[in-house]
Amino acid sequence: MKAPQLEWAAEWLKEKKTLYIDGAWVPGASGTTVETVNPANGKAIGSFTGASKEDVDAAVRAARSAFESGEWKEMSRKERGRRLHRISALIREHQAELATLESLDNGKLYKEAYLDDVEESADLFEYYAGWTDKYYGEVNPVEGNFTSWTTRDPVGVCGQIVPWNFPIDMAVWKLAPALAMGNTVVLKPSSVTSLSAIRLFEIIHEAGVLPKGVINLILGEGRVGTYITTHMDVDKVSFTGSTQVGKKLVHDSADSNLKPVTLELGGKSPNIIFADAPNLEGAIERSFYALFTHKAEKCSAPTRLFVQRPVYDQVVSGLVRYAESYKLGDPFDPASDQGPQVSQAHMESILRYIEIGKQQGARLVAGGYRDTDGSNADGYYVRPTIFADVSNDMTIAQEEIFGPVLCVIPFDTEEEAVRMANDTIYGLAAGLWTNDVARAHRVAKRLQAGQVFVNRYGCYDFASPFGGFKQSGWGKEYAIHSLASYTKMKAIWIAH
Repeated sequence: MKAPQLEWAAEWLKEKKTLYIDGAWVPGASGTTVETVNPANGKAIGSFTGASKEDVDAAVRAARSAFESGEWKEMSRKERGRRLHRISALIREHQAELATLESLDNGKLYKEAYLDDVEESADLFEYYAGWTDKYYGEVNPVEGNFTSWTTRDPVGVCGQIVPWNFPIDMAVWKLAPALAMGNTVVLKPSSVTSLSAIRLFEIIHEAGVLPKGVINLILGEGRVGTYITTHMDVDKVSFTGSTQVGKKLVHDSADSNLKPVTLELGGKSPNIIFADAPNLEGAIERSFYALFTHKAEKCSAPTRLFVQRPVYDQVVSGLVRYAESYKLGDPFDPASDQGPQVSQAHMESILRYIEIGKQQGARLVAGGYRDTDGSNADGYYVRPTIFADVSNDMTIAQEEIFGPVLCVIPFDTEEEAVRMANDTIYGLAAGLWTNDVARAHRVAKRLQAGQVFVNRYGCYDFASPFGGFKQSGWGKEYAIHSLASYTKMKAIWIAH
């Protein structure tokens, strides 16, 4: 792992950043400026242009022109793949820069940004580069004197709206498959964490990898995203964020041109430890880290831990031991275990939920407060918080907190555990720990979640689909399933 590029970042941040439209950096029509804040100390570190509706219109026009010109979508698949491989290599070349910006902007540990987020971004471009010539139609065995086949065509202009918890990683989750299939893109990162996307677009621009207009970057507050989702000339939208905003996006689609949408939304994922869990200490350790890494700002985090009563006290005490040993501090300090929450507003939201948990009778056994020790005084740090003896109907067990708060809930029987696990509006992920193979199959089948992890919470691979049930979203990311969402299927018939 290369050292952080803090001096480079300080110099880079001196210049106000602008929008990227039709292959050029442009000041935008709004004249507004958005400041970005380092959550480790609450200080502004840079600024960028906030887009207007006119800027979104310009970006969509550029993407439409680039799509209709055919230079990208009609490029040979091998050449398109080579270009995506080139972007992957560029990300690796600038990995330390991108990770530095991610940590400054989001607050996550530098090692998390470098080894997880930016590394995966490079891997994703590499993975989808290999798909450009492997996803195609089929011949249909129709009746009669006909030949029929299907084609997989690019969907067109794609609006992509990215959250603040994994800024560059989530951007690439959307960019790489869309580009692999020959689409053009208007991408909007969160106004809280726009820096890594800006730098990524700079790197791609400087290398001249893509024809102009193929990718466009729009910056600004939430209303800018609405300009994209309601735009009549955007053919498809992919959004990662809250369920509340996702529901609004569905209305935006219906009220405009009925564009298809992919939604990766919230979660309140259950994690069930049965008394016969193999390696109980390993289950405790993994259940802790699966939640509290990346400051627990993860939609699939196992925030509800159901523990069978014979091992309940042992599990709670083990979790407390991990929480109390956690060191909160500077994301660039190798000794830090957790950085600050992404913003002051988000930190205050987490602290409000902690107070609600106390008021509703949950037993606070670890954390529960803002960490202001030493150099953390001005940052947005929240101690790893564990509530024991939580009832599944409590607010903290039902609403997504999106922060370092774990609810531990006791249970007696398998039936009770499954019932409570499924008693949520969400269905993103779930986990269970047992040495009983029959139970593993039985419970995994009954859990209402898009991915279920047995004896190791949090398994992810580009070849396996990611996406939830119920109010956790529509559609899938990763693998061939993401490619399907960036294409439209056409059936062609020829009479003999």
